[in-house]
Amino acid sequence: MPDVVVRKTIVAVEEIFHEGGPVAAVPLRRGSIAAIIENPFAGRYVADIQPFMDDLKPLGLEMARRLIEALGGEAGAIEAYGKGAIVGEAGEIEHAALWHAPGGYSMRELLPRSKAIVPSTKKVGGPGSRLDVPITHANASYVRSHFDAMEVGVNDGPRANEMLVALVMSTGPRIHNRAGGLAAGDIKGEDGLR
Repeated sequence: MPDVVVRKTIVAVEEIFHEGGPVAAVPLRRGSIAAIIENPFAGRYVADIQPFMDDLKPLGLEMARRLIEALGGEAGAIEAYGKGAIVGEAGEIEHAALWHAPGGYSMRELLPRSKAIVPSTKKVGGPGSRLDVPITHANASYVRSHFDAMEVGVNDGPRANEMLVALVMSTGPRIHNRAGGLAAGDIKGEDGLR
């Protein structure tokens, strides 16, 4: 398979102190990392595209490491995650699906207590397209306090022959969560759900 050609990476970190309620003693940190890469399948139909997932694994691990560093450097402080991809107009949605395994497993490899499936989203779009990447608790998908999303995108990509691949992580629940459900402190950690 072709090498992964990266044109640029974008790292963004938010510190959220409040959402109109009391100011939190410790802000929620939510971050994303996106890479604009060349889509080796752009402009043509290729039947066997699965081997490109293996090619994407080193990029996924590098992006996960960089995002953990951007969020303070402590993998154990990360409580939630998500992933997504935007394929440029000369590609197809299935090309974005190739990010599922390398994007998700890279975070699960580096983060302790990460039994939950990594939520994901994908679409086809042109330069400036934005993607709302879903976020859930890394160890139990049913922890309602960590249901969130972060918007990712870049003004000059993806171009027609490119893809944007993204990872998102968070250090905790929504800043004023009070919608009930399973509390993070009550996770059993047996099945990635509860």
